[in-house]
Parts: sequence; C-alpha cells; structure tokens
Amino acid sequence: MSESSEITYIRGDATAPSGKGVKVIAHVCNDLGGWGKGFVLALSRRWPEPEREYRAWHRDRANNDFALGATQLIRVDRYIWVANMIGQRGTRTGSKGVPVRYEAIDTALAGLADKALELGASVHMPRIGCGLAGGKWSRIEPLINERLVSRKIPVTVYDHGTEAPR
Repeated sequence: MSESSEITYIRGDATAPSGKGVKVIAHVCNDLGGWGKGFVLALSRRWPEPEREYRAWHRDRANNDFALGATQLIRVDRYIWVANMIGQRGTRTGSKGVPVRYEAIDTALAGLADKALELGASVHMPRIGCGLAGGKWSRIEPLINERLVSRKIPVTVYDHGTEAPR
C-alpha cells in the first residue's frame, strides 16, 4: 500500500501538525458544551478560537446545527484549521455505556472529508474518541479509512509518547 492510501502514525503533538500545505486538526467534542479535559486543553493552550467558537456554537444551538455528528471548522492560522466534531454524548461513562458515539463520529468525519477536499487539506488528529470518550480505536480507525483515506485525504494520527523526540 502506498502512503496516500493509509493512515500515517507518528509520535508527537497533534496541535503541531507536520507537513506542508493546509492542515485540519480534527478532534471530538461532547454534546453538552463542556470543554475542559483531554486534548482540548492542548488546543486551548495554542489558540483561543476553537474553544470560544465551540462554546458560542453550543450556546446558540437552538439556531444552528450543533448536534451529534456536526462539524465546526475554525481557522486558527494561515494554513491551520481546527475541526470541532460532536462525537460524544455527555462526558461520563454511566448506565448507557461510554460517551463515544461511533455513528456521530462517522457522520462528522464525512462532513470533515468534504471540507478537507474543499480546502485541499490534510487531516491531523490524536486517536479521536479513545481518550475520555472511552471509544475503541479498532472501531474508529475503519471510519477514518472509509470517510477520509478512501477519498485520498492524507491522514496523520499522533500518539503522545514520553519517549517522543523533542
């Protein structure tokens, strides 16, 4: 398989995407308007816009598309965008299981693919849905392959490792 037809895995920080051209950093948000744990903290340390836009989107949800499966794209730099994807119901694991919603992530990735193609962008992400959302990468990776990789969108997944080169 050539590089263009599979996900590239690297050690590093998804908020500092590598490579040339336009890049979209994709991550999963909850449907409660909560922003305060996990990968979003790293995003907020770099740029105030994704959190600000997400909170405004949630606040005004009666008048917009804020819901499971929706994707909000925010430009944070000349060549960098952040995709806030609503892919988890709530924030806690409880009687209904873990917060991750695979169908919502699938829908959000499909929307992200259209936007990435429009921008001519590559997509960069941590292992979305697998941290606080409680999802399994074995269920999410095929969605990324189907929605992004199959449409020739380059995808890089970042694993944060303590042994990562600085």
